[in-house]
Order: sequence, then structure tokens, then C-alpha cells
Amino acid sequence: MMQSILKYGREYRWAIIIATVLAMLGSMASIIGPDRLGEMTDIITAGLTSPEGIDLSEVSKIAISLAIIYGIGAIFTYIQSYLMVTAVQNFSKKLRRLVSDKIDRLALQYFDTHSHGDTLSRVTNDLDTVSQSLNQTLSSFIPSVTLLIGTLVMMFYNNVTLSFVALASVAIGFIGIVLILKSSQGYFVSQQRNLANVNAIAEEAYSGQSVLTTINASHQVNAQFNEANDALYDSVWHAQFFSGIMQPLMTFIGNFGYVAVSIVGSIMALNGDISFGVVVSFMIYVRIFTQPLGQLSQAFASFQSAGAALTRVFEFLDEDEMADDSDLAQSISNVHGDVTFDHVNFGYEPGQTIINDFSLEAKSGQKIAIVGPTGAGKTTIVNLLMKFYPIDKGEIYIDGHPISKLSRSAVHDQFSMVLQDTWLFEGTIRENLIFNQDHITDEMMESAAKAVGIDHFINTLPKGYDTYLDDSVTLSVGQKQLFTIARALLKDAPLLILDEATSSVDTRTEVLLQDAMDKLMEGRTSFVIAHRLSTIRNADIILVMDHGDIIEQGNHDALMAENGFYANLYNSQFSK
Repeated sequence: MMQSILKYGREYRWAIIIATVLAMLGSMASIIGPDRLGEMTDIITAGLTSPEGIDLSEVSKIAISLAIIYGIGAIFTYIQSYLMVTAVQNFSKKLRRLVSDKIDRLALQYFDTHSHGDTLSRVTNDLDTVSQSLNQTLSSFIPSVTLLIGTLVMMFYNNVTLSFVALASVAIGFIGIVLILKSSQGYFVSQQRNLANVNAIAEEAYSGQSVLTTINASHQVNAQFNEANDALYDSVWHAQFFSGIMQPLMTFIGNFGYVAVSIVGSIMALNGDISFGVVVSFMIYVRIFTQPLGQLSQAFASFQSAGAALTRVFEFLDEDEMADDSDLAQSISNVHGDVTFDHVNFGYEPGQTIINDFSLEAKSGQKIAIVGPTGAGKTTIVNLLMKFYPIDKGEIYIDGHPISKLSRSAVHDQFSMVLQDTWLFEGTIRENLIFNQDHITDEMMESAAKAVGIDHFINTLPKGYDTYLDDSVTLSVGQKQLFTIARALLKDAPLLILDEATSSVDTRTEVLLQDAMDKLMEGRTSFVIAHRLSTIRNADIILVMDHGDIIEQGNHDALMAENGFYANLYNSQFSK
């Protein structure tokens, strides 16, 4: 993990180095101070028994020097805190940007094999944990180390015997802290993992709430959530317990050391082995010595939490990305819409071929329907056509251009898509319709809305096209789908993909959507995946797929005349 930290945080090293130096200098004030206070105590003690009285001039000099030392130390501490916090926040900001950019570069296979909740937890909870933990620890870690080492040096400089007394009092506690940190590491790791699991279950339950209610499965999901929640509670409880027990333990050790030094120091002072000022200095040094130990114990606990979260973030950043295609053609012009599949073979896993020697020639403007049972490979064909997955063998051509020689963006620019799952974001209707396009005028937008039959509904809204779509605006599934069809119409791409775009609506709404899609398909080469075969009767070519193979091919009338797989599938939808 340290290599990853150096890799992603290298640009902040100078800020951290400067902050470290300033932290060390700032801590020197706390180290020098007790020694000067000891000198002041000896001067006052000597003055009480001297005929000349207390040397107030010398006492004043020491007091002024202490004020200057503590003042400079406070300034250095403030600057190092500013630099450290700035570096940590910039590092966290960079990680958030890298994670966001990583999402755009990940292959579709990652999202097909990982839960959305786990991914969102890495983006939100893990990054927040990293930011908070590093913020709390880095600013205090270096000063604590400096105080610990400096105080130890000054104690031995003043008196070796009392130094060993102080060290003996904290040795047992220090061993206990090491054992606690070793025992608690696993709980910090499981804490982040269990938190991601809880998020994944909550996200799935929220998105599928209507289904869960319909099939009365809420109790089952609740039981699953409670089990995950209990696991999270257990790991968080242990992690926080071990983390919280360190400070009281160090407080007890500090008090014990304070008492031990006071007793032994008083005996040595009465015996004349040391001056009373040394006892005063050591009492302060013991307090200072145990303080950084407590801070370091808390810092190590926070580092464990940050380490567990960073491991998950770095794992995400190290996931395999889509291959770099900057050396491929970034655009193609004057596309008519001819598409050719030339002996295409593909499998999601090595050795498990799903698409077997698939070939097809689609001419510009044709409507190609792809039908077949679930798992036949219909959506896989679309994924390959959009270059979401690399082809194992064969080639796909767009107007004679092999897509293996085209960048993904060049391929995507040639397609408009309308999927079963509609996607609208929080924003105005206008922003949703012209999403990611900068050449759309109001006239073009309104014309597209009229073409798909959604313009009247939009104008009934209080602010028309400037209506903000959020939870307060209720849209039916059909209305959402009409918005996505209008968006696809505005893109005006030569190729069109309709992936079961009407499967989630009722028959009446399907008729409205079908009219809108017929308008959308005019002059475009269209690939239509549909379970309702009544919607593709007018297709130029109907491909009947089963287990990755095209088992039948032709128009509706020809396939019905064959009385084969397609005819049986079609008749089954209308049999009583």
C-alpha cells in the first residue's frame, strides 16, 4: 500500500516534508520549556534561602525567553497544520477525481461482476474515511514523535535514574498498546468491507422496493440486511472499543508515571542528589512523554482505519481498464449505416463461447430485429456492436470500417440507444433532452418532443421545458421512455439500437411508444431487441437466435411460413 501512496501522493511530498520540519521545530518549544522552568525553579528556590533574595532579573529573562519560544512554537505548529491539512485534502480530492475518471475507463465487465453498492461505498465511504483519518492523524503524528524522542533525550540529559523510573512506568502500557493494535487490525478491515455490504443491500432494496413489496419479500430482505448490519455492528464495535481504550490506558499510565517520578524525585531531592528544579522539570516531562504516546496510539488506530479504506480505493484504481485506443481512428464521416458481422465469435469467459460464427449484412435504413429466448445472446450482440467487449474472433464493419480499427468514441458517435431501463438525471427537461450535445436549438428540441408525442405533456408543466426533474415530479414509465426516445432523436445518429424499449409498459403505452420509435427509426439502420414479437412484424430482417447461433433468418411472413422456431414463439404469445 505504501507504494500506492507514494505513487498517487508524490506531488505533495514537499508540502509534507516542510510541514514535518515545522512540526519538529514547533515541538521543540514543548521540549525546551520544562528545562527552562526547572532553571527558574532552582533560581527561586535558591533566592528563598539567600540573603540577597530572588534574582528577579534572571527570572524575567527566563520568562521572556519562554514566551518567545512558545510563541515561535505556536506559529510553526499553525503553519505545519495548515500545510498538512491542505496536502491531505488535496490528496483526497485527487483520489476522488481519479476514482471518477476510473469509472469512465473501466470495462463494462467490471460493472457486470461487481455490485453497485460496493462500488459506491468505495467512492463515498472509503474516500471519506481516508480524508477524515489522515486529517486527524498526520497533523499530530510528527509532533507526537518529535515530542516523544525529544522528551526522552531531555530526561536522560537531566537525570538518568528518574528517566528509567519514567520509562519503566510506561513500558507495560506501551506493550499493551502494541498488542491492542495487532488485535484490532482485522476489525478495521472488516469494518469497511461490512459497510460496503450494507450499502449494497440497501441500494438493491431501494431500487427494487416495488418488486419486494409486490412479492412480499420485505421480511427476507430485512433479515438479510439485519444480518449484514449485525456484522457491521460487531466489527465497528470491536474497532472502536480497541481504539477508545487506548486513551484511558495512556491516561492511567501517565498518572502512574507522574506519581512514581514525584515520589522517587522527592526522595532524591531530600537526599541532595538532585535539585528541586529537576523534580519540577521531570514532572512536566512525564506529562509530556505520556501525551504523545496517547496521541500515537490514537493515530495508529486511525491509520488502521485509513489503511483499510485506502486498500479498497487502491484496489479499485488498479482494476483492469479498457484498452487505450488513442492510436485508433477517432471519427468517421459520412456514415450511411451499412453494418456487417463477419464470422464473429465471442465468450465472456475463456473457453465458453456464447456467440458462434455469427454473420450478418445490414443495409442502410434497414430494421434488423433480434429475437430469441432469454440467454440466447441478443444483448451480447448489441454489446459487441457498441464495442463494449472485445471480439474473440471475426470482425464487425460499419460502412466497411472495421470497428477494431476505430476508437470506442468513434463507434459510439454512430449510435443512438433506447434501452429498457430509462435514465433521467436531476435537472431540467431541457438539460435531459440535449444531454452532452451543444448544437441543439430550442426549435430542434421542441420538434423532437412533438415527433414522439411528449410536447403536450411538457407544456402542461408549470415551467414547460425548464421544469426541474426531481422526486417532486412524477413521471410514468412511458413518459420517461418518450424522453429517452426524444433524446435519441436529437442525437440524429445513423445507427439505432432499441433494447426491449417497450417491455416495461402496458399495451396502450406500447402503441404510443411504437409510433415514437417508428419516427425515430426513419432513415436509420436499426437493431431492435424485442420480446413482444408484434412490435417487429415490419422488420426487414428478423434474426432468430438460440444459444449464440442464428437458427432462422428472414422477414416475418417468410419465418411464419417455415413454421419453425420463430412461428412457435410468435404463436405462443397469442395462443389462449
